[in-house]
Amino acid sequence: MRYLSLLVLGLMCVPAYAATILVVGDSLSAGYGLHDDEGWVHLLALRLNQSPIKHHVINASISGDTTAGGVSRITAALRTHQPTVVVIALGANDGLRGLSLADMKKNLEQIITQCQKQKARVVLVGMRLPPNYGQDYTRAFEKVYTQLAQRYRLAFVPFLLQGLENNKNAFQADQLHPVAAVQGRVLDNVWHALKPLL
Repeated sequence: MRYLSLLVLGLMCVPAYAATILVVGDSLSAGYGLHDDEGWVHLLALRLNQSPIKHHVINASISGDTTAGGVSRITAALRTHQPTVVVIALGANDGLRGLSLADMKKNLEQIITQCQKQKARVVLVGMRLPPNYGQDYTRAFEKVYTQLAQRYRLAFVPFLLQGLENNKNAFQADQLHPVAAVQGRVLDNVWHALKPLL
């Protein structure tokens, strides 16, 4: 009886996870140029851990990754982590490299459908390109995200870096990756779409 009581007490001390959140992104989510505890995904985990019901946040983002890379690893990630929610934040490198937008759309679509087949809710995070890539390409690039969000009825973040794009001080020397001081703002951009799914 004593051992049973100890077992029950031990189970009561284990935090209950309401959801497992998997973030699949590139350097903007991997925290390029930042300490491990400074990126927006880490800040998300801290914010969620303030709740009595804990959420498990897994950052599967890789610097330099493209949507093709996301396709190649999403199956294993879903099998390993069995997420409740998947935040897809890929495509920036496809755009910066001038890769085929048709392929980018197809890749994102594959990631989305695989997540949905596993009953995971999806947050799609959009990106925008600098104007020097030309209006036709930049507009078509943005449209990929909006079309997919509408077609699959996804929670949608139109632009991960919303509100930072005109502030040079918000970025590291490469003018591509946000500094630590604005990671909270990046998180807020994602939070509006993510919170209702929790």
